[in-house]
Amino acid sequence: MKQVLIPKALQEMLGERQSIGSMASILLFGAILSIAAVMRFPDMYDGIPLWQRVLSFLLIFDIFCGCIANFTESTNNYYAARHKMRLLFIAVHVHIVVLALLLETDVMNAVWVWLYTIVSAFVINGLTGPRQRFVGGLLLAGGLGWVPMLPNMELFTLIVSLLFMLKVLYAFSVNHYAK
Repeated sequence: MKQVLIPKALQEMLGERQSIGSMASILLFGAILSIAAVMRFPDMYDGIPLWQRVLSFLLIFDIFCGCIANFTESTNNYYAARHKMRLLFIAVHVHIVVLALLLETDVMNAVWVWLYTIVSAFVINGLTGPRQRFVGGLLLAGGLGWVPMLPNMELFTLIVSLLFMLKVLYAFSVNHYAK
């Protein structure tokens, strides 16, 4: 599929070159799932000011889009060539905690998900080759099994938490296209 050059401002999300099909898939996945989640769980926004609703929707959209974008060869290779930026990207991903604060949900569960995800991402990032993919899969599977067992985990928060883990812990931290 034809690759297009990505403007510098968007390269941290899409890499340097990306196919139109991949970009459409990323945006459609993020938009459809974000809208579906808000429609399915409208009570998550009860009593929340408009600015918090908008910001939380954008964070959810970013998490969902990132699940797909981080699996693309372009985004993967962009960060594989920029190790320090990869570490910074992992470190700044506090989305899940900010989202819990914005939606006034269980912040402690969000902190546990965030801590597990970030520590796992740094561990995975320190590995190379097949060990990285194996340990990434192991830690993702552990999180997928453990997070639903957190006390008082709401379904909406569970969905976003699991996709946050997929995005940061596995899709981003594993170099899927290493040669």
